[in-house]
Amino acid sequence: MFKINDNYLKLPGSYLFSTIGKKVNAYAAAHPDKKIIRLGIGDVTQPLAPAIITALHGAVDEMSRAETFKGYAPDLGYEFLRNAVCENDYKARGCNISPDEIFISDGAKCDSGNIQEIFSVDNKIAVCDPVYPVYVDTNVMAGRTGTYDSVRETWSDVIYMPCVAENNFAPQIPAGEGKTPDLIYLCFPNNPTGSTITKSQLQEWVDYANRVGAVIIYDAAYEAYISEEDVPHSIYECEGARTCAIELHSFSKNAGFTGVRLGFTVIPRDLKCGDVSLHSLWARRHGTKYNGAPYIVQKAGEAVYSPEGKEQLKKQVAYYMNNAKYILEGLKNAGYAVSGGVNAPYIWLKAPDKMTSWEFFDYLLEKANVVGTPGSGFGPSGETYFRLTAFGSYENTVEAVERIKAL
Repeated sequence: MFKINDNYLKLPGSYLFSTIGKKVNAYAAAHPDKKIIRLGIGDVTQPLAPAIITALHGAVDEMSRAETFKGYAPDLGYEFLRNAVCENDYKARGCNISPDEIFISDGAKCDSGNIQEIFSVDNKIAVCDPVYPVYVDTNVMAGRTGTYDSVRETWSDVIYMPCVAENNFAPQIPAGEGKTPDLIYLCFPNNPTGSTITKSQLQEWVDYANRVGAVIIYDAAYEAYISEEDVPHSIYECEGARTCAIELHSFSKNAGFTGVRLGFTVIPRDLKCGDVSLHSLWARRHGTKYNGAPYIVQKAGEAVYSPEGKEQLKKQVAYYMNNAKYILEGLKNAGYAVSGGVNAPYIWLKAPDKMTSWEFFDYLLEKANVVGTPGSGFGPSGETYFRLTAFGSYENTVEAVERIKAL
């Protein structure tokens, strides 16, 4: 009789956003007359920028002619895109990254889950709490997290780094016996709290990782939303990051590619376990299990870095951040305790009247027909908190805030 990977059976419940979808769909079916405004899942709503559309059309035309047709993409991704990424995201910021250290993929979510495959199951992970669920769930699937405590909603072999109001929703470096991690997941600007750390604070993490021999898996999916000067866009702005950090990037939020799918992972050649290069391990995994993002999509990605693309996407990011400002100020004026919304498209708020986060979810859905994300779905420290996104239309954002204020 065949056997299954029973680590999957350890996962409590369904994936957070699947649960939300089921609850919202059930409510919508029972109340077809209600206009539901969805500010829960971080999906964009504005159309692709004109420069990107032009690039897509051009690439489609190329695929119609034998002399310009493209089949399988190169393992690392097309050189034109890796060069554009290198010049604009790294060299322009003084980061020592080369094009052959950039791996093009179909999105940061896949890479954030798949990257753990190149590490032993004996490694101990550390995560911010609250945290993007994929980091923990994929390590559960691999058998790296130990046993689940259903009361505390924690895993025995995971180091949780609470991000709470008292520390401005920024993690503290782990301390204490048995609290030295091998893999450290960091995401800044943070999902779900919208918090950030300064370059000097991030340098402390880099120094710590190099000192204890840990690897930082740094999710920079929201760097395009940074507005403050002292907030780093890349971990490679820090000295020593080449020997301890892997960086994940996405085109989903900065360019609206949630339905197009494109991202990349950076692994410097200096990052090694003894004599073994993590770059070579990921290159082998990438080449074996992945056939590359489509040429059409990679050409669209190149357009993101064109002068026209940069200008158009700057306006698009500003559109979403104007939504964030409206939510932040509107809820603050209504008496809610809120944070985020300055360097990130997420607003993190405290549920009122001692409600749990799921109680507040139901309350908002039923009383205001507004959908958000319960904070407990991101980890135990997210309980009693709630996430709203700024990715809706401006009109729907204004209406949602007014509905919540009216409660």
